[in-house]
Amino acid sequence: MLGGGKFDLQWDIVAAMNENRKRGRPKYDDVLTPAEWRVVEAIRHGMTNPQIAERRKISIDAVKYHVSNALLKLGLDNRTQLRSWDGIAKASVLSDRETSMTENEKTIGRGAISQISRHVSNISLATDWFANILGLKHLYSFGEMAFFDCGGVRLFLSQSEGDPPADSTVYFEVVDIHAAYKNMESRGVLFLGAPHMVHKHDDGTEEWMAFFKDMDDRPLAITARQKKN
Repeated sequence: MLGGGKFDLQWDIVAAMNENRKRGRPKYDDVLTPAEWRVVEAIRHGMTNPQIAERRKISIDAVKYHVSNALLKLGLDNRTQLRSWDGIAKASVLSDRETSMTENEKTIGRGAISQISRHVSNISLATDWFANILGLKHLYSFGEMAFFDCGGVRLFLSQSEGDPPADSTVYFEVVDIHAAYKNMESRGVLFLGAPHMVHKHDDGTEEWMAFFKDMDDRPLAITARQKKN
């Protein structure tokens, strides 16, 4: 048959690629792979593809690939649905967490303010100024973000291009962020996205948050810090 040798060669290549996939990394025991989870969490945080690529040090095409896979696996149609998807990774400490709470604990209630954010033009200069000039305790930094302790309330500094916005975001601590999210949403609170993990510390502690709007359309947030028992 004409072209048979070329066809057989192409078929052998495809078969080899499929076989390599079978012999490669074992299937991950979750609806998404770790890389897909990292991209989904970033999307739920409101980040764009270029921002995710910069943060994760991967190409924009790689981000698009992970987004496409996540949408397909979750049966979602678009990025907006993905941002509102309230899924939890099996590897998260929240995946099997059960709590018994009062109705008050399912909202902000009398919860403490856990964090206040402030944008700065230069994170290195700001970190040095807040630590060495103001004398605040520097907790940790990663990327273009720095965190300080202010008597139990964290000050969160983040670098922004251009003139830093005037408004600060207040973060309220809750007992169970998913229960609070669902309860507050049922009361008419407009959330910008589902609860999502924003950082995992070396000791396994996870930082979770979800943003919502007040009556003047300004952002607020609920947060939770979760440790393995």
